[in-house]
Amino acid sequence: MENSNLTSVTEFILLGLSSRPELQMYLFLLFFIVYLMILMGNLLIVLLILMDTCLHTPMYFFLANLSILELSYTTCVIPQMLGHFLAERKSISFFRCAAQFYTFLFFGIAECYILSVMAYDRYVAIRDPLRYSVIMNWGFCGGLAAGCWVGGFIASTVDTMATFQLSFCRENVINHFLCEMPALLHLSCTDTSHVEMVMNVLCIFTLVCPVTFITFSYAHIINVVLHIQSAQGRRKAFSTCSSHLIVVMVLYGTVLSLYIRPRSLSSPKYDKIISVFYVAFTPIFNPLIYSLRNKEVKMALKKLLGKTRDT
Repeated sequence: MENSNLTSVTEFILLGLSSRPELQMYLFLLFFIVYLMILMGNLLIVLLILMDTCLHTPMYFFLANLSILELSYTTCVIPQMLGHFLAERKSISFFRCAAQFYTFLFFGIAECYILSVMAYDRYVAIRDPLRYSVIMNWGFCGGLAAGCWVGGFIASTVDTMATFQLSFCRENVINHFLCEMPALLHLSCTDTSHVEMVMNVLCIFTLVCPVTFITFSYAHIINVVLHIQSAQGRRKAFSTCSSHLIVVMVLYGTVLSLYIRPRSLSSPKYDKIISVFYVAFTPIFNPLIYSLRNKEVKMALKKLLGKTRDT
């Protein structure tokens, strides 16, 4: 009976951000502009890192990975949102919903791992600067980046398989703008405790462990920095880490508030607000944070603008 109920669901209806027809065009324009800003900001970061040899360092290699991941998970969601703002019937097929769920998790989890790797990179740079290039060699950096992508693949595969084995026999209306786990669990007519258990275990490995690792890394960094004799040296050390720390606080603050809480406290309106902030606004902030607070990126941008003027 459960299998027949599951296969009978061929599509879901996404209610989106608002049901008011008069707001749809304004929302379309807002998120279209936001998406363009995300594309331009993150593509610019990747382009600068590729073109400027001064940025061919482990720190910027991981930053390029971060920008690619942010481009990827926003592209999983925002183009569909734009289409639904203009559509009368906001439907998504069962398989497209599963694909969006999977890819969104994949890129998001890989991003969490990349941020923890970036914290380790900064720890090595400040803790052992003389051996930094030996420890963070390109083979090791490539392995760390590949591990982040593979970790995202494994975790998202497990989570997607567990979620889409549920039976959805109540209704097919999702009170959200994307196929996201809390919204899908509300639709299931079967016991979801095993899926919630899987989600909690994955949250430990994809959120709690990286946050703990980042916290310990920065605790060691602060300890090392405080022992630096010169005030200029301390300022320089803190400056190299501040951009990454701001990005970590913004991203993990939104993700933890969305996933690390009991289901009984879940609210569709609250979930949508947090998801919008994560999907649409953190990918805008990150390029701005790294470009405005980073001398090397600003210098690379000036060189690129100088070349375009010369041509």
